[in-house]
Amino acid sequence: MLISPAFAQDAAAGGGGAMLQLLPLVLIFVVFYFLLIRPQQKKLKEHRRLVSELTRGDKVITAGGLHATVIKVDDDDQTLILEIAKDVRVKAQRHTIAELASKPEPRAANDDAKAAKS
Repeated sequence: MLISPAFAQDAAAGGGGAMLQLLPLVLIFVVFYFLLIRPQQKKLKEHRRLVSELTRGDKVITAGGLHATVIKVDDDDQTLILEIAKDVRVKAQRHTIAELASKPEPRAANDDAKAAKS
């Protein structure tokens, strides 16, 4: 007989193989969590905080790239009135604000006194 019979491997030889097969999948998930999922969650949390803290006078940049100033904030409606040019106002959803360009600077007490004297 030229063909030798094939024998099945011993079942005990592959006992630790199940854990070793799952280890790469677990490692891939851990890498994805720390490189993709966690930073995205932080960014989303920061954006929600930014949008919730918008006040009148803030200079913002919308997701469409428009530079505008917040004129009115509706807390219940989730909308903002933005002024994009002199006497040009638009209504926008809060979540469309991409970033905060600058906060309005509060006037100092001396500026108020100087303005009152003039």
